[in-house]
Amino acid sequence: MKTNILTSLVTSALPVKNRQSIILALFILLGASCTNDKAELLNPPQKNACDTLNATFVTVKSIITTKCSSSRCHGAAAAKGGVILETYDQIKAKADRIKQRAIIEKTMPPSVPLSTNDIAVLQCWLDSGMPNN
Repeated sequence: MKTNILTSLVTSALPVKNRQSIILALFILLGASCTNDKAELLNPPQKNACDTLNATFVTVKSIITTKCSSSRCHGAAAAKGGVILETYDQIKAKADRIKQRAIIEKTMPPSVPLSTNDIAVLQCWLDSGMPNN
């Protein structure tokens, strides 16, 4: 459609030789503008928020030790609700409960809520399959 409008404008106002040159130039420009259109260059992949977080078990263990198990709630000595969160296996076994209470409901820990960053780290660790790293 654009080519037809441009062609009609060019053909009505210019001598034949100039019209042919301009039409040729337009087609060359149109052809050149469509080269090397790689999708990854036009739309680069967005970085996942988890890419910038240190969502390893070491980091998760530090959060849980500081906020949950060393506060006399979910350590071996207290084990409130029968939940102990000291080892990888114990934490992994309660992953659904941790997600529900700490990330979704934000009711744990009860005294001082987790920071936005702590929640993001826990979420990324859970989403990545809870690696033991």
